[in-house]
Amino acid sequence: MTELVTVDIGGTHARFALADVDGGRVMRLEPEVTFHTADYASLQLAWEAFAAGLGRPVPRAAAIAIAGPVHGDEIRLTNSPWIVRRALIREKLGVDRFVLVNDFGAVAHTVAQIDARYLHHLSGPEVPLPEEGAISVVGPGTGLGVAYVLRHRHGYEVVETEGGHGDFAPLDTVEDGILRVLRERLRRVSVERIVAGPGLANIYNALAAMQGRPLVPADDAALWESALAGRDSLAAAALDRFCLSLGAVAGDIALAQGAGGVVIAGGVGLRLRDHLPRSGFSQRFAAKGRFERMMAAIPVKLITHPQPGLYGAAAAFARGQ
Repeated sequence: MTELVTVDIGGTHARFALADVDGGRVMRLEPEVTFHTADYASLQLAWEAFAAGLGRPVPRAAAIAIAGPVHGDEIRLTNSPWIVRRALIREKLGVDRFVLVNDFGAVAHTVAQIDARYLHHLSGPEVPLPEEGAISVVGPGTGLGVAYVLRHRHGYEVVETEGGHGDFAPLDTVEDGILRVLRERLRRVSVERIVAGPGLANIYNALAAMQGRPLVPADDAALWESALAGRDSLAAAALDRFCLSLGAVAGDIALAQGAGGVVIAGGVGLRLRDHLPRSGFSQRFAAKGRFERMMAAIPVKLITHPQPGLYGAAAAFARGQ
């Protein structure tokens, strides 16, 4: 059994927890401690704050999930000024062993290892995820994370991708209009501009322009709250479009990856837990022409684990032991 510190670093928060791993799996994950990344100038300073509150020596092993590419020695977070230098991690954090993993790769490790009770059924047949083959993981959050888990008889592999940066493909005249409006402001409209947290505001503003309404700057959190509560008809229409597009994008990714199952992750996914099954998500997911019957047979789940990044980073460490 190995005890380690597992860390999930995003643009806004840095989360820390202790975990035990053994035999390639996570055996225990303690409650997390969360810091605002803006309050600390570096990972080392946040690590020291976590250590100060621990009340005992810090384990000399670490699993670190980072919101951004983790290749090379100098690792820059996508939405934070922190820089992590791989060659200095042992010295700066006082650890003997560590693993670095992309934050969405960590989520995919969680999908591969968690109990089925953390997978809420969304659409398709209500059956477990396949024991062999590909499982697509699609995560609308601040951006749109895309990865897949490849299960086989010897275990599984995780492959991280940049599928969230594919081109947005409108599927009806309303979406033609949304693309046209957004293209005036954005040189290129990727799917991440539509089906990620900030995408709701992009859709809302595009619909307002199409309706000839004045553009009123809206706080993202307030807009999401208004849309989910149905207090603003335009926000509700934007949310409907968001869910339709998420279904279409998830279906495209499943097709491209040859998936036999799909998992929706990310903070936005959790926010839409009750709304997605009542939206046009499942219809758009399956609406792939000659492959509609095949797509309708794919189970789609929502991951509900409270800390998939921390769990997944620890799982990535466990597999490398």
